[in-house]
Amino acid sequence: MKTIGIIGGSTTFATEEYYRAINKGIRQQLGGYHTAEIIINSMDFAKSAHFVENGLWEEGSEFLHGKALSLQRAGADFIICVSNTWHRCADEFMKGIDIPFLHIVDPTAKTIAQGGYKKVALLGTMVTMSQPFLKERFEQFGLEIVVPTTNAQSLINKIIFEELSKGEFKEESRAGYLAIVDELYANGSEAVILGCTEIGLLIKQSDRPNITMFDTLAIHVQAIVQFALSNYP
Repeated sequence: MKTIGIIGGSTTFATEEYYRAINKGIRQQLGGYHTAEIIINSMDFAKSAHFVENGLWEEGSEFLHGKALSLQRAGADFIICVSNTWHRCADEFMKGIDIPFLHIVDPTAKTIAQGGYKKVALLGTMVTMSQPFLKERFEQFGLEIVVPTTNAQSLINKIIFEELSKGEFKEESRAGYLAIVDELYANGSEAVILGCTEIGLLIKQSDRPNITMFDTLAIHVQAIVQFALSNYP
């Protein structure tokens, strides 16, 4: 079994869900007492939020490079990052790292394309929705990516940072997110990408059975488990 190196802490709740879901996936595949081989280097979320909110991407990349380097030195066979937003700097913080990085977009985009969807909406932090780094990678798989209105983006972003990052899951926020999902669907989006690893903790597929939601965290976990066991006897 390959050892999984996790850059965590952005946020702790996403990190906890990754740890739980990866171990569940390994148990399902191998049975018995099996669990995953995992090393987590968790950042102070206050630092992450400071870098993001002030556009300090170079400083943030240097910070995460240290996390990646420590995971490599500790014996990780590959690295994942629990934050969609920080994938903006993946190329930078993985420079000089000799083990692979398993990107969150690639398995998600493959799953969407295999489902026959073409035009999909992307929800996430303001950075994720307003900047091209995830959209362009999704587009490499033949997908058309649309995002909510500017006002809707502001609401989504506010709830992520002020509530979800603190483990607060309010019914009014769930209703607000679902109203945005409904509007995107009514305007022609065939499905919705939950492109922040906390959003899937707030809204579920069961909330809108008629609108397919692709949870990047859940799909990423499936790919992580598969890769971790790719050379398993």
